[in-house]
Amino acid sequence: MDASALHPELRSAFRRVPNPPIARGWQRSLVRLGTRLLPRPRLRDGLTHEYVALAPGVGAHVFTPGSGGSGGALLWIHGGGMVIGTAAQDHASCVDTAVDLDIVVVSVEYRLAPEHPFPVPLDDCFRVWSWLLDHAAERGADPHRIAVGGQSAGGGLAAGLVQRIHDHSGVQPVAQWLFCPMLDDRTAARRELDAVDHFLWNNRSNRVGWSAYLGTEPGTPHMPPYAAPGRRTDLDGMPPTWIGTGDIELFYEEDRAYAEALTGAGVDTTLLVVPGAPHAFESLAPRTRVAQEFGAAARTWLRGHLTPPE
Repeated sequence: MDASALHPELRSAFRRVPNPPIARGWQRSLVRLGTRLLPRPRLRDGLTHEYVALAPGVGAHVFTPGSGGSGGALLWIHGGGMVIGTAAQDHASCVDTAVDLDIVVVSVEYRLAPEHPFPVPLDDCFRVWSWLLDHAAERGADPHRIAVGGQSAGGGLAAGLVQRIHDHSGVQPVAQWLFCPMLDDRTAARRELDAVDHFLWNNRSNRVGWSAYLGTEPGTPHMPPYAAPGRRTDLDGMPPTWIGTGDIELFYEEDRAYAEALTGAGVDTTLLVVPGAPHAFESLAPRTRVAQEFGAAARTWLRGHLTPPE
């Protein structure tokens, strides 16, 4: 894709950003090693961080405001195409969200494909969700005021988790907060998209991620529930939803389609589309005005859904 398609504020940042090399196992190992070496989160304003291990490779990074929090909480799931990434890559944004909204943020550490294909990553997320419900009160959070969110593959896992929680009744999340979510494997099966060569995450990488997660080629007629949440047709009863994406990113069409399907099912849905924005632009160019305005709009929406009615 030509750099002229980029929003002017994003051109310098994305002109030099390659797609991550993930096709081979040794490449994924190198990328994973790099994310494991990320520094510990820089805390501020009295915020505390604790890691709670729940199983080998599974745990919860808990960010608690110095004030104890306002009672709201966010369960956050990191991205990485299902095959790379770690919760540490989002520590800075988790700190910002916890401080700005005065809420507890719990960031999920989950196991990755292809070593751990579906449903393992989703099971790990559900395990952390269950832990949060059990321990919310002692962390200063109301279990009835928890939102679920994520970016990219984490956004897809968040959407699948919300669907699973809905179908199994019990306490429900008050909202889902999805940034450029990876929702529908059928995009990866569209080989004509390979030629577009999207910034940061192209369809060849997308096919590697979906194939590893599903354990089969993407785009097959039958899909297990929650594996590809964008395929679900019965969306009645889903919580209020915010979806943010750019209009030149690979997931734009599937994200827009999911937002339209939710709206058609009567779900209170907000879709924020940023012209000229590629995948995960808010993480790659966080100091640009367009990214800051995008983040501010997202947090304003979430604050409104975590604030109890007067």
